This record gives sequence, C-alpha cells and structure tokens, in this order.
Amino acid sequence: MTTTVAPAPVASKPGRNGKPRTANLFKMLPLTPAIGLMLVFLAGPILYCIYAAFTNMALTGTGAANVTFVGLDNFRKAFGSGAFSNAIWLTLVFTLVSAIIGQNTLGLGLALLMRKSTKVVRNFVGTAVIGAWVLPEVVAAYLLSAFFNEEGTLNVMLHAVGLPGQDWLYAAPIIAVSLANIWRGTAFSMLVYSAALSEVPKEIEESAEMDGAGGWRRLVFVTLPMISRAIMTNLMLITLQTLSVFGLIYAMTRGGPGTKSQTLPLYMYEQAFSFSQIGYGTAIALVMLAIGAVFSLIYLRGLNSEAA
Repeated sequence: MTTTVAPAPVASKPGRNGKPRTANLFKMLPLTPAIGLMLVFLAGPILYCIYAAFTNMALTGTGAANVTFVGLDNFRKAFGSGAFSNAIWLTLVFTLVSAIIGQNTLGLGLALLMRKSTKVVRNFVGTAVIGAWVLPEVVAAYLLSAFFNEEGTLNVMLHAVGLPGQDWLYAAPIIAVSLANIWRGTAFSMLVYSAALSEVPKEIEESAEMDGAGGWRRLVFVTLPMISRAIMTNLMLITLQTLSVFGLIYAMTRGGPGTKSQTLPLYMYEQAFSFSQIGYGTAIALVMLAIGAVFSLIYLRGLNSEAA
C-alpha cells in the first residue's frame, strides 16, 4: 500500500519587513483610493505640464488648432529673453529680502521677544502679527498699496520728521512688495520659532549664564544651535512659499512699472494667459519648479548634516 504525501503549502515570500508580501498588499488596500486620487490630481497635472512645456500649445492661433512638439524651443526662447532673466533676478531678490532675511529674522526676533515678555505683550504682539497673516491676500495688498502710495501713511510719517517722500510703488516697487510680504508672512516664522524655543531647556541657558555668557553669546552659541533644525525647516517652507507669491504683487503693482517688479509667477502668467502662449508659460513654470528644487536640496542637505 502506497502512501501519498500532500505537498506542503508554498509560503509567501517575505517582504522587506519580514512579513509575507500578501499581508503587506492587504494592508495597502485602504490606501488605494488615496493613491489613486494623488495620481489623478497630483501626478497627472505634473505630467501634463511637462508635456505642454515641450509643445507650441496656445489659447489662440496655430498652437490652439494644431499642437506640435517643439523640443527645447520654449526653454531656448526663455533663456535667451532679457525679460525672463529680469524675472529670475527679481524673484531671487524678492525671495532673499522678504523671506530669507525679512520673515526669517523678524520671526525669530519676535519669538525671542514673546519668550521673555509679559503675557500682555505676548497677546498684543501675537494678535497684531497673526492678524496680518490671516488677512486675505488681496486685502493685504490694497492696505500696503495705500501705505506706500505717494499720499500714503509712510510719506506722512516721513514728512512729519522732515524727510522727503516719494511714490514707493513707482520708485522702488520690488522693495515695496518685499516689505509687504514681510509684513504679511512673518507670523508663520514667529510661530515656528516660538514652538522651537519652547523646547529649549532653560537649565542649559542658565548654566551658560552662570559661566559668564552674555545674552548675545547665549543666543549664538547655545539657543540657535539647539533650534537649527527648526531654522532650516522654516527657511525651506518660507522660501518655497515666497517663490510662488503672485496675488500680493499682482494686486499691488501688476509687475510694474514696466517690469520692475515682475517676478517669475507674474511673467509666467503674462506669457500663458495675456499672450496665450501656454507651452511657453508652462516651460517657465518648470524652471520655477527647478529653482524650488535647488533650494529644497540645499535646505535638506543642511537638515541631514544637523541630524548626522
């Protein structure tokens, strides 16, 4: 009498975490709708923009009737254009002045002030700064336009102390919109640094004070190194946000006078919708994306070096 032995069940191959792959797949099933939505509404538009940037796509004319592949022509046109170079330069100036220097430094200063001040001062400063942040962008733009206008509040204050005034939106538009962005966006940096400073042990600062370190030395050699990750994170977030600012500048100056405050978002909008060149405008958008990626890599490298 022969006995047949049933074959042993084939075990599922383990995944990277040591569990069977089928178990991992079942765990991924609840995420399927979210992944599908991301592919449709995030990856889909990105891929379509990449495609459009290499075509002559337009709202009117030949590019609207017959979309054709033009290779790198849109990018050659951009980098050979003086208006595009001017937009890149103004974008970098706007980002450096209003975000990296302005919002970052002022936000840190306000966070330090609120940390050392009384409850009344904290409430007043927090309400004033966050109030500017929560204002709609268009409302904030019109308020700042009135402030920098030739007959606005700034010139009234300058005349009161015997200094000459001028139409700041005409004479120095990129500085005016940079200051407006500082006024509106500093609250975010203040909140980030307030949260980071609350995690700094007071015992360490008190020990440094007992060792003879003054206020500035404690700030530079004790406090700032301990919140360095928060600094790099804040810089990355406000830089990326500032690179894409459109509504504030458009409502205040519309990129003018001439092109004196025309940053890349405004230049892209003009080319894509005012001049109907969708392909060219999308190519400029990809350049903006590349600039943001470069800044992100720099900040991420700084974060990784802090973690090492």
